[in-house]
Amino acid sequence: MSGEADWETLDQEVTSCTRCPRLVQYREMIARIKKREFSSWNYWGKPLTGFGDRTGKLMVVGLAPAAHGGNRTGRMFTGDSSGEWLTRALYRAGLANQPTSQSRDDGLVLKGVYVTAVVRCAPPGNKPTPQELANCRPFLKREIELMKPKAFLALGGIALKGLGEALGVKGLRFEHGATIKVGEKWIVVSYHPSRQNTNTGKLTEAMLDDVVKKAKELAGIA
Repeated sequence: MSGEADWETLDQEVTSCTRCPRLVQYREMIARIKKREFSSWNYWGKPLTGFGDRTGKLMVVGLAPAAHGGNRTGRMFTGDSSGEWLTRALYRAGLANQPTSQSRDDGLVLKGVYVTAVVRCAPPGNKPTPQELANCRPFLKREIELMKPKAFLALGGIALKGLGEALGVKGLRFEHGATIKVGEKWIVVSYHPSRQNTNTGKLTEAMLDDVVKKAKELAGIA
């Protein structure tokens, strides 16, 4: 089976997954009720695949789709504040062709980088259970096997823990800006660009630029 066929098989398995009853119920409920400002949208309401350059050397790993972001638009880090922050940073680093991420057909192209998450459905309160994380782990492991990235950018503590477990490493210590060597691969650690962190100044655009630049360099992207 070719690499492209492997990716297509994985995408189909992800988008049809119903392993977590709580997440299935929540994502479908959100897609029905919607948010007033997005009432005209036909919400995606299904698990999300990663997106970006599958031949790239840098993988960005987040927590999960946002209820009215990825769960609405059908693309990771698209249609919410976190996605805008990340996309602007990737654009400034020369890893994206535009600074906005609003819909699946907005023309965004990532160069050298692939964006994914440790959980593929929007979880209530952005808090997946340990079992839900475990259920999703094989998807991330297969993305890593197919893509073979040289470096990762882990956004937040849950993403770092989930990435470590996918790589077979436990007990990784979260510290913004830290770099961790796992075998021949590097992990760069960052606060998640959630409103909770960006609105309070815990994460600034300059801080995010620094970790993206560091991850780009460790991935060997010119």
